Amino acid sequence: MMAQHFDLAEFLQNVLDRVSQNLTVSKLLILLHLDPNNVTYDAISQRIGELILLNINIPNACALIAAIFYAATFLMPRMIPLRVFGILSALFFMAYGLLGGAVTTFLMYLLLLPINALRLYQMLGLVKKARTAAEGDMSIEWLKSYMNLQKYKKGDVLFRKGQRADRMLLTVSGKFLVSELGIELPPGRVVGELGFLTTNNKRTQTVECVEDGAVMTISYDRLLEIYFQQPDFGYYLLRLTASRLMENNARLEAAIEGYKAKLSSGGQALATVGKA
Repeated sequence: MMAQHFDLAEFLQNVLDRVSQNLTVSKLLILLHLDPNNVTYDAISQRIGELILLNINIPNACALIAAIFYAATFLMPRMIPLRVFGILSALFFMAYGLLGGAVTTFLMYLLLLPINALRLYQMLGLVKKARTAAEGDMSIEWLKSYMNLQKYKKGDVLFRKGQRADRMLLTVSGKFLVSELGIELPPGRVVGELGFLTTNNKRTQTVECVEDGAVMTISYDRLLEIYFQQPDFGYYLLRLTASRLMENNARLEAAIEGYKAKLSSGGQALATVGKA
């Protein structure tokens, strides 16, 4: 077994030696129609230029430009320029396939073109909605295209207090109740966005369905992806979260004022009884 292994290794080494002997610099220069005994930088540059002019035609030029745009997509830190370069790359690859007779290349990039165009349209819409949010519009309609619909029946629990939070919800129809607070959530209400920003990602309340309905959900992973794809979305999320915190703060202040009013009325009643 060792002898066979040794023979195979020796055979492969002999093949490599033969190849290295054949692919010498001199042979390469001869293939380029250059004199191995009189090689200059100008001669090499001139010959390379001649080869480029002889071999680069319109289809190959289109393929080269397409390859440059395609390579540039890997350097794009933002999604919108990436999609724009992807569209340009697909157009030039299609031109190459059409002019060069490469039908499969033409068809492949013909299919990729509308995909990149659709994603670009979605990202531009996301930017527009995020900027609108920055100007004061807190509508979340634009985010629905990234969410999934889920239906619930009466008595179903969407999530319980203390559970790990992994998604944000938007009520669509039906009635949902925050059990600990006794607050009913109307359609169009965002739920669970605070868990996206907390360190422990725990639910702070329990939400149950009190009337058959539906909600739209989006995972925190998807939210994070959208955030990094378009940083403007972060401002929208910040305003949304701030709005919820302000609502909770107003609710807490109202509860404190109510408690103070009860204490005050109770004290007045005791004083009246004492006088009597």
